Amino acid sequence: MIRAAELIQRKRDGGTLSDDELHELVLAYVRGDVPDYQLAAFCMAVYFRGLSPAETFALTEAMIASGRTIDLKAAIGRPVVDKHSTGGVGDKTSLAVGPIVAACGVPFGKMSGRGLGHTGGTLDKLESIPGFRIELSAEEFIAQVRDVGLAIIGQTADLVPADKLLYGLRDVTATVENVSLIASSIMSKKIAAGADAIVLDVKVGDGAFMKTLDDARALAEAMLALGRRADRRVICVLTDMDQPLGHAVGNALEVRETIATLRGEGPDDFTELVLGASAHLLVLSDLGVDEDEARERAAVAVRDGSALAAYDRWVRAQGGDPAEDALPAAPIVREVVAPGDGYVETLGAVAVGTAALHLGAGRRTKEDVIDYAVGVRCVKKRGDPVAAGETIAEIHARDDASAGQASDEVLAAYGFGEQGPAPRSIVLETIV
Repeated sequence: MIRAAELIQRKRDGGTLSDDELHELVLAYVRGDVPDYQLAAFCMAVYFRGLSPAETFALTEAMIASGRTIDLKAAIGRPVVDKHSTGGVGDKTSLAVGPIVAACGVPFGKMSGRGLGHTGGTLDKLESIPGFRIELSAEEFIAQVRDVGLAIIGQTADLVPADKLLYGLRDVTATVENVSLIASSIMSKKIAAGADAIVLDVKVGDGAFMKTLDDARALAEAMLALGRRADRRVICVLTDMDQPLGHAVGNALEVRETIATLRGEGPDDFTELVLGASAHLLVLSDLGVDEDEARERAAVAVRDGSALAAYDRWVRAQGGDPAEDALPAAPIVREVVAPGDGYVETLGAVAVGTAALHLGAGRRTKEDVIDYAVGVRCVKKRGDPVAAGETIAEIHARDDASAGQASDEVLAAYGFGEQGPAPRSIVLETIV
C-alpha cells in the first residue's frame, strides 16, 4: 500500500524518492487510489524542491507505464522520426517538416495536441483543412506511417493517461513551471508514441513559455537527458519567439503559409527553421547523411516539388482536401498601416497571438469553438523598413467589430524606430 503522505513529506523536506516509490505513486494516482489533493501537494513539493535527474527519469518511466506504448520501429521495420515544439505564435513548423522529411524517404510519425491561449495547436491547424481526420487508432496511425510515410494525429486516450491527469492538476495548482515536470510531460509522450529520433524545438522569448535562454537551455538539457536514457536520438534547437514565426497567425492562414513554404515561397525565418529541423531529422535517421547533405536533400525536396506532393498524399490519406482554395477564408480583410516612416523595431508575439485569440482563432477554455478562417498576417517583421500609410499587417475577421479591435491590438504590438535592429537567426542555439 502506497503511503503518499510519507513521500510528500520526504520530498517537501528535500529528500529523494526511489524509482519504485515514484512508479507506485503515479500508478496509484491513475487508478484513483491517491486523491487529487495529495498529488497536488506532491507537485508543490517538487515545484520548490525539484527532482534529481534520476527521479525525473523515474517519473517519466512511470508516466509511460500508465498506458499503452507504440514500437514504431518494430511495426514498420525502420526508425521513425518526430518533431516537438514547446509552442509559439505562428508555429506551424511540423506541417512543413513532416512532408519534407517524408519526401526524403524517412518515415515521420507524430501525435500532437490542441492549442490553449495565444499559442495555436497543430491539430487545430490541421482541422482547418476540410475533411481532415485527426482521430486515428494506433493501428491506423502505424499503417499510415508505413504506407504513406507521414501521419500526424491526436494523442490516443490510452497513451500516457497519467500525463493528462497530472497536467490538468498542475494547471490549476500553479505548479506548471518546473523543468523536471515539463520535461517528463513532454518526453513521456514522445517516447510512448514510438519515435526513435526526435528534434525538440524549445521556443525562447516574449511569445514562449521559456522567457530566457538560460531557462530554455535547462529545459532542453533535461529533455535531452531523458531521451538518451530511453535510447532515443535527440537534438534540441532553441529558437526565437520574440516575434511571431513567419507571417501568418491563425489556423487556415498558417496552412496556406505552409503550402507556400513547401513551394519554396515561404517567409525567410520560417523557411530557415523548417529546413534546419528537417535536416536534423535526416541526420538522426537511418539515411547515414551528415548535416550538409541532409540540408541539401531537404532543399531539393522543396525545389523539385516532392515535398508538396508528399503533403498532398498525406492530407488525402487522412481524409482532407489539400487544395489551397478549399481552406476557409474570412469575409473581412482589414489592413493595418504604418503611422509613419521608419523601421519595425519590435513585434510582440503575445500581443499578436492575443489579437488572433480575440478574433476567434484560439481558445480561452478547452470548450471554446475555433473559427478556422480568422487570424492575422504580419506583413512587416522586425527590421523591415516601413513608409507612412504602408500596410504592415492584415486582419482576417468574421465581422467589423472584431476587425476593429484586432487592428488596434496589432498596431499596438508594433514598435517603430529610425533604425532597424541588427538581424539575427531564428535559431539561437543547437544542443546535441
